[in-house]
Amino acid sequence: MTRGKRIYVLDTNVLMHDPTALFRFEEHDVFIPMTVLEELDAAKKGTSETSRNARQVSRFLNELIVAGNGHHIDDGIELRLPQGVQLGRRGKVGRLYFQTSAFVASDKSQRRTLPDNLILAAIVNLREQRPKEAVVLVTKDINLRIKATIHGIKAEDYENDRALDDFALLYTGVSELPADFWNRHGELRSWSERGRTYYEVKRRKDEDWHPNQSLYLPGDDEVEMRVLRLDGAKAVLQIVDDYRHGSHTVWGIHARNREQNFALNALMDPEVDFVTLLGTAGTGKTLLALAAGLAQVMDQQRYREIIMTRATVSVGEDIGFLPGTEEEKMTPWMGALTDNLEVLTNPQEGGAWGRAATNDLLASRIKIRSMNFMRGRTFLSRYVIIDEAQNLTPKQMKTLITRAGPGSKMVCLGNVEQIDTPYLTETTSGLTYAVDRFKSWEHSAHITLRRGERSRLADYASEVL
Repeated sequence: MTRGKRIYVLDTNVLMHDPTALFRFEEHDVFIPMTVLEELDAAKKGTSETSRNARQVSRFLNELIVAGNGHHIDDGIELRLPQGVQLGRRGKVGRLYFQTSAFVASDKSQRRTLPDNLILAAIVNLREQRPKEAVVLVTKDINLRIKATIHGIKAEDYENDRALDDFALLYTGVSELPADFWNRHGELRSWSERGRTYYEVKRRKDEDWHPNQSLYLPGDDEVEMRVLRLDGAKAVLQIVDDYRHGSHTVWGIHARNREQNFALNALMDPEVDFVTLLGTAGTGKTLLALAAGLAQVMDQQRYREIIMTRATVSVGEDIGFLPGTEEEKMTPWMGALTDNLEVLTNPQEGGAWGRAATNDLLASRIKIRSMNFMRGRTFLSRYVIIDEAQNLTPKQMKTLITRAGPGSKMVCLGNVEQIDTPYLTETTSGLTYAVDRFKSWEHSAHITLRRGERSRLADYASEVL
């Protein structure tokens, strides 16, 4: 078997997950079994993301065949990128092959006509036809990878859509400064402007900071800052506002820990257009985002209204179709919104009547929208909260973020430990993708909330269960 050149057999779920997977294997060849084409054809009808991807794969395949200029399909079709597709790929390109003949599997265990078994049988036949090339099955189906391994077929997960190799390497947005930070930066310039304190420091090699990154110095000289601006080797740091004490609250909410204080600073900053909050259950993601939104919509009138949406992925069994309008259909999915609104309206004066009036007022400024109808929309001067963002693919995340019009702010909330979408992992989630891609943009901020503030019962349960 020769080294280097390989032929990759793509499963249906890989193509429906990423239609551009056809062009992601550089100089290596790609093989599409007939079963995969049949499954794509069966999945093309509908308005879901997978149906759209299935149709896009069919269009790519048709364009490649047309561009082949009548060359015999047995000889393979050159995998040239279609017009309008940019993947940053250079160098040699492989060829695309299809299964062109039907056959009966020789292995008795393969004779059942299950799609997975037919794909494995096609791979066995392909290896017999091309014994000098390494044949690799690429699938996101763990069970199919196990079955392939049992039959001596090399199988891999599709990893091209990973935002990073290890989730532990994901940017947290918060860094602790060394105890000798001020001594290390003896030559620094400080000044005050509009009640805020700023420092200009010369960055060292180990200080790999990003715009709007939160920094803190613990101990007796405790200070909390954020990176306001990076200019070559210099950085401008700003002392953040303290939302933990006194009357300095956001819609009646105090920050209960350092990360929550950093989060409120990012959420309340009009210069930060995109905020991502990552954290386990009970860390206050939704409450902080909603409180900051209400303060800027109702009090400061910076935005017209709050728009809230989330990925409608069931944790348990599906309860079927829901009646009513778009907002009424989304209401059962918005339990987090209802629970947090109760917290935010509870301190209001006027008894039950006052709370009811407040709820009605807030309801008129908070709109619940379904993700299914976001394509083509543009939000002008809106404060958009995307909840449960860990269940979004990178493509869905792009679709949502690009809805932002002038004067809008996007806030993405999620917990990657609670991914409910098939074929998504911590490293391939759209939320992880967004955090990694936006960390160097001067108008974005990310905070990883680590400490739960729900209750001692919830904190203990998250540790031991």
